[in-house]
Amino acid sequence: MPTGMYDKIAFGRGFIAALDQSGGSTPKALAQYGVPESAYETDEQMFDLVHQMRTRIITSPSFTGERIIGAILFEGTMDRQIEGQPSARYLWDVKQVVPFLKVDKGLEDPVDGVQLMKPIPGLDELLERAKAHDVFGTKMRSVIKEADAGGIDRIVAQQFELGHQILATGLVPILEPEVDIHAPDKERSEERLREGISRHLDEVPDGQQVMLKLSIPTVDGFYSPLIDHPKVLRVVALSGGYSREEANERLSRNPGLSASFSRALIAELAADQSDEEFDAVLDRTIDSIYAASVT
Repeated sequence: MPTGMYDKIAFGRGFIAALDQSGGSTPKALAQYGVPESAYETDEQMFDLVHQMRTRIITSPSFTGERIIGAILFEGTMDRQIEGQPSARYLWDVKQVVPFLKVDKGLEDPVDGVQLMKPIPGLDELLERAKAHDVFGTKMRSVIKEADAGGIDRIVAQQFELGHQILATGLVPILEPEVDIHAPDKERSEERLREGISRHLDEVPDGQQVMLKLSIPTVDGFYSPLIDHPKVLRVVALSGGYSREEANERLSRNPGLSASFSRALIAELAADQSDEEFDAVLDRTIDSIYAASVT
């Protein structure tokens, strides 16, 4: 991987932009941006439109490595180009933003209060393609909806099993066992999750590190032991459905926890904004998320 990416993620001040909506989440992201489903007929047309949206975000003057240390891409974004360059290389070479790739294929139906990841066929081939694109790491999401001990343990085991497979290729995995912010027993779920993650971190080989993407905890500072763990490169937080204002406020109460927001990042962007309006809105949004991430 290109020199400097590790240091940027380990020591850089800022946050990771989550630009990885795919499949079922893409129509919602486009609709929020002001592009209705009537604007496209095929999946390929839909992904072309969402790539235009992402290209507009990434090429904005406000989207740089000064406040954004990384960006998570959908596979279709990695395979496309931005201003004549492969997307991941453009991110690093032009913007000094470290590229990550979403590798999961969505969620299974809920069982025992959790949604495991669906199988990921062709993962080894996808990881090799990611390395060829100079991607630094990967991301994969599963969801905890209830504080079921067995379900949470299976979520953590699955995340780390795939994490070891990814580490073996030289990429850095972001493990994302999200706790639903609406879970009635969210705090208990987080307690079991932290216990499980801590146990599995002991199995990470010396000289290797994982990253974690977690819901902002109910108890401020709850994930500090994970942030300080030597086998953890960085811990970032998803917005999880909170408004950007609430997500920023909660995040700012957790030192060492950086943002990795998706909806909260693009919520106020619109296709019909002029470039000046678009850049101004994005600049204010990035500034607010950056401030919460470095507090």
